Amino acid sequence: MSKIFLAGLLAAGAAGALIAPVAAQGAALGPAAALCNSNATAVQVDVRGFKARTGTLRVQIYSANSNYLEKRKWIERVDVPVSRGGTMSVCVPVKQQGSYVVSVRHDLNGNGKSDRSDGAGLSGNPDMKVTDFIFKRKPKLATVSFAVGDATRRVPVVLNYVNGLSFDPVE
Repeated sequence: MSKIFLAGLLAAGAAGALIAPVAAQGAALGPAAALCNSNATAVQVDVRGFKARTGTLRVQIYSANSNYLEKRKWIERVDVPVSRGGTMSVCVPVKQQGSYVVSVRHDLNGNGKSDRSDGAGLSGNPDMKVTDFIFKRKPKLATVSFAVGDATRRVPVVLNYVNGLSFDPVE
């Protein structure tokens, strides 16, 4: 074996050792996880800021149009049990390239209903108040929308929980 080949093999092995833990750490969850893990057209939502590790996580994706965040106007929805720790990466399939908005809800007690104890977050992580939800004020579309091309788009979302008349992120 030549010294150059051996050095290249060792360098490739070292690079693989550095990359492997990152890939494993960011592995997607949900029924469409294979799409995100193969870098297909999809959205991988990286959710953090959990108040507790109980219940379920609901991720909904909307077209970035006038119907965004309207009840039952989502185009895809994924529900997964909350993991024991770390950031949860949930894969949501999209049928085509375009602009989208993501909404996340942490159903803390897993009862399937929106409760005051639940957490929530949106793509773009806009600053919102409880009164915005009471009066059905949406954040600006430009703040919460993002584009998806021909590969998986990663979108970070920080969960917020009710504290008086405002939301507070846990982290």
